[in-house]
Amino acid sequence: MKCTLLSTSLGMLALLATPAGLTAQGQNAQFPDYTVIDLGTLGGTYSAAFGINSAGKVAGAAATPAQTDGYAATAFLWTKQKGITNLGTLGPPAFPDCPTCNSGAAGVGAAGEVAIGSEIATLDPNGEDFGQWDPSAPAYRVTLGAIWRNGVLTALPTLPGGNNASPFWINNRGQLSGVAETDDEDPSCSIGPNGPTEPNGLSGPNLKRRFVAVIWEPNGKIRKLPPLVSKGDTVAQAFTINDRGEAVGSSGSCSANGLPPFAINFTTASHAVLWDKDGVHDLGSLGIENNGASSINNRGEVVGTAQSPNDGTLHAFFWTKQTGMLDYGAFPGAVATVVPCCHTNNERGDIVGFSVEPTNPYGGRALLWRGNEPKDLNDFVLSPGPFVYLTGAFSIDDAGEIVCQGVTNVGEVHACLAVPSNGATLNERPTLATGQLWTYVPLTDNARELLQRQLRMPRP
Repeated sequence: MKCTLLSTSLGMLALLATPAGLTAQGQNAQFPDYTVIDLGTLGGTYSAAFGINSAGKVAGAAATPAQTDGYAATAFLWTKQKGITNLGTLGPPAFPDCPTCNSGAAGVGAAGEVAIGSEIATLDPNGEDFGQWDPSAPAYRVTLGAIWRNGVLTALPTLPGGNNASPFWINNRGQLSGVAETDDEDPSCSIGPNGPTEPNGLSGPNLKRRFVAVIWEPNGKIRKLPPLVSKGDTVAQAFTINDRGEAVGSSGSCSANGLPPFAINFTTASHAVLWDKDGVHDLGSLGIENNGASSINNRGEVVGTAQSPNDGTLHAFFWTKQTGMLDYGAFPGAVATVVPCCHTNNERGDIVGFSVEPTNPYGGRALLWRGNEPKDLNDFVLSPGPFVYLTGAFSIDDAGEIVCQGVTNVGEVHACLAVPSNGATLNERPTLATGQLWTYVPLTDNARELLQRQLRMPRP
């Protein structure tokens, strides 16, 4: 499944707490105010968005009326002209019909093509839950990468001997970055984040084989990207690829480097990496080898998440060839301050992400960086629409439009788009101290399930 790079500590997170005061964390006049648009669902009660292109088209996954558990979803494309469109799943004539299969859209290219991960009817021959669509299922289906063009969904190739693959992003040249399973069996893959049962009661994907970062070229051919062999790494995944063909992601051992949302395990090393024409490069660390790179813009600026040796929590980082890895801070009270996959930094240097906070009734909040300090995106929302709180931000375009996710006034979780004002600043807007964003609304059951899954929160 297309999931954001939710690099969170499985051991540090606490259960979604009882409602606490949702107070503003300070204001900064250099930030514009935002109007929030509800992207809706496909007839169900929840949705999540993952990527936006330069034309403002948004890709994501949403529930249909038959998808009700907080896990099941179907890929969608949202445009300002047409609203939300169901992109479906892989099926006939290439594959058997599968009415209960799931899919999720990862990103939109300049020509409107959409990168998708989709289940097919075939059960995984090794019992792996590569797509992580439903951990309670008695058996797991194969997940494939796909490209949607002009109303047609076409499967992308897998690696020789591998059964599964999933794209995470598509650049404006039509190249897709992602991950694909190999035919290399590795008993260590079932350890750590890949194991069938975690300490918090969530199930892992139960992998049996290694996986590697890949790029699909516009002609559909698949190309492997190597892990950091010099560090002893055996698996890798590529989260974002820019228009110069440079990709970033993570590299590690199979026991330490789980598939999203198990992106980083906190017991062994994981490395933030960059792939370019010269090969794979280690981007360094903040002092602990527990890092993942999630996005790169066309200027070669890389952002991601890394563990801090100062407090042991996850911080955002910013990297260039000139500066190396810089600490871009942690949100107060957060155990993880995350810059997720994909395309979460734009050409202007804006960065988006989210926090994970044990005392926050919604688990965390959407964040925005203009500089090296994370700010609460909720502080800058002038018109929240139907939302009472924004829980995460997952992609940003060069116009500053932010793909987000929020809790609605009926307790559902929907994908949203935060659109900046034209020139207005916080000094020109009314206060929100008693406004809609500070009203707690209890979550519906499937909304809570969705947030717990995304943040890897333990279940009650």
